[in-house]
Amino acid sequence: MTTHFITAEIDLQETPTQLQEAIEAELKAPGEPLRWAITNVDVEQQKASVEAIVTVAEAHQPQA
Repeated sequence: MTTHFITAEIDLQETPTQLQEAIEAELKAPGEPLRWAITNVDVEQQKASVEAIVTVAEAHQPQA
């Protein structure tokens, strides 16, 4: 198992709960999120920038 730093752009949602669910769903694609933070919100584009640390099982590691 390894850890990876990833960034993602998420569309803003109507409620904080929906935003959290959208972020967690996006982060589960590359691995299991350990922690994440919203680092920027672009109100004009209606996007939130998220930085996260995820764990990836050896069998699921991306090829370099």
